[in-house]
Amino acid sequence: MHSSVPAEIRSGQHQGHTAGLAPGCLQVNLVVLPASHAQAFGEYCALNPRPCLLILLTTPGQTDWTELGTGLDVRRDVPAYNIYENGVLSRTVPDLLNDWSDDLVTFALGFSFTFEHALLRAGIPVRNIATNTTVPMYQTNRETRSAGPFAGPLVVSMRPIPAAKVAKAHDISAQFPWARGAPIHSGDPKVLGIEDLDQPDWGDTSETRDGGVPVFWACGVTPQAALEEAELSLCITHRPGHMLVTDLPEHDPFRAGNLQ
Repeated sequence: MHSSVPAEIRSGQHQGHTAGLAPGCLQVNLVVLPASHAQAFGEYCALNPRPCLLILLTTPGQTDWTELGTGLDVRRDVPAYNIYENGVLSRTVPDLLNDWSDDLVTFALGFSFTFEHALLRAGIPVRNIATNTTVPMYQTNRETRSAGPFAGPLVVSMRPIPAAKVAKAHDISAQFPWARGAPIHSGDPKVLGIEDLDQPDWGDTSETRDGGVPVFWACGVTPQAALEEAELSLCITHRPGHMLVTDLPEHDPFRAGNLQ
């Protein structure tokens, strides 16, 4: 399986979010940080696998990522990158050519866009794809397990699901543990400390109309919150909703012959 999306992103043909793109291909979050903090961040991922499931990481300075796709370049093949300095988002850039250094390590983490295609195939509507918007994301009252300087709240994404199909959505997404797995909650958002669904912390508002039940999945913005807490001199992530699209099959990226 080979996706043309990274090449379209690199050429500037595609600059928006990646929801709904390249059905069948695994999409991943990116975290890029200095090698001196890579071990601690890897431990943080191991302690918090639902929002931070580690798919693969590079060696220091590695830019080509053939394990994830033919010709992939971690500096150029994401639509937008967020750059944090001392824990503060300083800027968003279309590539990392001017910000790269040989001591940087890149982590690929599983992401929930992967199971959205399976929901659609099962006849379950996905509002953010239908409206061409970025899925809404919220900071919760649940804390992640800390490792070294990395700590912070669990972040969730929300998709309104017809009430009659919530159980089916749960069962389908549970089949994708590398892409957040089953929801962590459905129904009243106040259970998670979310007071107003119309005010997401990241992404776009998604109305829970027509009998839609808000369903919440662990979100890959969780490590971004942890990076802010860590206040590293430099770290880089994807812009929320703007993923790295790989050549790996979304249904089983760890199958023999893909990742070992």
